[in-house]
Amino acid sequence: MTIAALEALSFGLGRTARAARAAGHRFVLLTGDRSVYRHELATESGVDVIDVDTFDPDAVRRALAGLTDLAGLINTTDTWSAPAADLAQELGLPGPDPEAVKLLRDKARVRQTLHRAGLSAGTSVVLEPRLDSAALVREGGGLPAVLKVSAGTSSRDVWIVHDEEALAAALAEAEERAQAPGGQGLNGRLFAEPFLAGPLYSAETLSWQGHTRLLGVLSRQTSRRPAVREEAAAFPVALPADELATIERWVADVLAAAGHDQGFAHVEFVLTRRGPELVEINRRIGGALVAEAMCRTLDVNVYEALVDVTLGRRPRLLDAPLRPTGPAVAFVLVYADEPGLLEGWAGLAGLNAFPGEVGWYPVRAPGDAVHHVGDQRGCTGMVLAQAPTAELAQHRAWSAATTVRPVMKPVMKPAEGR
Repeated sequence: MTIAALEALSFGLGRTARAARAAGHRFVLLTGDRSVYRHELATESGVDVIDVDTFDPDAVRRALAGLTDLAGLINTTDTWSAPAADLAQELGLPGPDPEAVKLLRDKARVRQTLHRAGLSAGTSVVLEPRLDSAALVREGGGLPAVLKVSAGTSSRDVWIVHDEEALAAALAEAEERAQAPGGQGLNGRLFAEPFLAGPLYSAETLSWQGHTRLLGVLSRQTSRRPAVREEAAAFPVALPADELATIERWVADVLAAAGHDQGFAHVEFVLTRRGPELVEINRRIGGALVAEAMCRTLDVNVYEALVDVTLGRRPRLLDAPLRPTGPAVAFVLVYADEPGLLEGWAGLAGLNAFPGEVGWYPVRAPGDAVHHVGDQRGCTGMVLAQAPTAELAQHRAWSAATTVRPVMKPVMKPAEGR
């Protein structure tokens, strides 16, 4: 039998393929761009790749129809989560309720749903991307506020506004983005929601038939304004037992209210003075190196649970003893300082001098063009390190990452008139 993935996160294909083989299945990736997975495909031979335009539903249907022994369809991305749920239902495969998936892809609706359920102190206000929407922001929740798009990914199109000047600038930029040609506009509706004061974390969870288990909490470090991008993360965060129990109850209630009752979820939240407050829900395993960190710390291939859910059976990880017997893990994202062509990296050869079994995970390759550096699209690679605690792992990863520098070649603009 075969398990297929409709695209995937950049990292984790190898572990997914090994989990599929352990269950007695072949693993196939459907992708429109192999380069996204260059690191995984270079180090894992157990992935069969089908090249197909994954934005073309009919092309995907034809590709899946060629897999006569298809047993399940995996999706670990936000962009393809709704199409994958629709296809699984259409093909009679196990999968989530497509309507629940579509709700979770609409961040504005999720905020409104949780506010009605008493699980979010504030609600969202949908806006037109233009300057005169400032009045709606002031009337809705006031300032400070966060403006973002309902189906956004990779911290793209997120504005944190603390005053009127920043609000006007954000709305002007959103209007410009909305009018961008060639499908480069805003990804969904623009909306405003309350700004949450406090440190950012993510709860990594696994659910089955409405029962949710907290696998651990990951710390998340973000950049200074005006850029809104993730810089570093560490797992597992050492929280007091009562606070961890509060987070586990809260995240279970949040996922239930949002209609997520099976599979992994990556739930970002801020630990405010009032307690946890939702940032967003991603109905998938954590991206970047989050899942790799869980695998190492929990000393288990967590992708086996992904395969279990894909095949329509209760994941064994939900009932297994959960003891972090492996090392704590942290990783730091290495960004280009400016747009251009990536020629390579300076400092990689010196990483093995640092403690923590430091590893390098490239996101880009020499020759790639980097057009944006203000969000995750500017990430060229990640430095990972291990230690007995998440705090120490973070220190090790950060110290090593500061020695790695992307070498960029400016892209020359064409001469005027050409």
